[in-house]
Amino acid sequence: MKLYQSIGPNPRVVLMFLEEKGAVIDRAFVDIMKGENRQPDFVALNPFGQLPLLEMDDGTHLSESTAICAYIEEKFPAPPLIGSTAEERAVTNMLVRRLDYDVVAPMTTAFRGAEGLPMFKNRMRCLPEAADGLKASARDGLAAFDALIGDKTWLAGERFTLADILLYCLTEFGKQVGQPLPEELANLQAWSARVAARPSATASLNAQTGIA
Repeated sequence: MKLYQSIGPNPRVVLMFLEEKGAVIDRAFVDIMKGENRQPDFVALNPFGQLPLLEMDDGTHLSESTAICAYIEEKFPAPPLIGSTAEERAVTNMLVRRLDYDVVAPMTTAFRGAEGLPMFKNRMRCLPEAADGLKASARDGLAAFDALIGDKTWLAGERFTLADILLYCLTEFGKQVGQPLPEELANLQAWSARVAARPSATASLNAQTGIA
């Protein structure tokens, strides 16, 4: 396997997932700030021109961070981060799906239409006219997850899962782009501190640079 990585929340999801697994695979750094992911040689691997990208054992190229994590879970089943039973996997996948719709999509689309507009305006369709509303939608999604987690340790209860990794990487990204985790969401604030204390949080941040 070979992982094409970069800066950004979605590449960090995979790196943090790998750190939690204790799995080491080959990696290559792609500089998205320089637009290397839009060059013909990379687009030949991933027509969508996005990171992360995993070259699987059979040579197939797999994009989308959560799909990559699902493949890694199959290859490195311990410790389970999606689930060790059908029921656990179903709950994790439900949480990930909700996060994608209610937090990930509005937050990242808002970024591309606001703070990230200079970088993305010539790469894809951006929606600056919708940025404020999308940011509000992301905050609504975070509030829903604040209520969902309540006094539980992790989103799925006592299991630390891909859902926690996804939400943590996105909220850490949000801090950098004008979408911080609202202070009044006390449950998520406490949850975020717990995730930040995990070694994988620091290791994945360092690994994003392509140096570590």
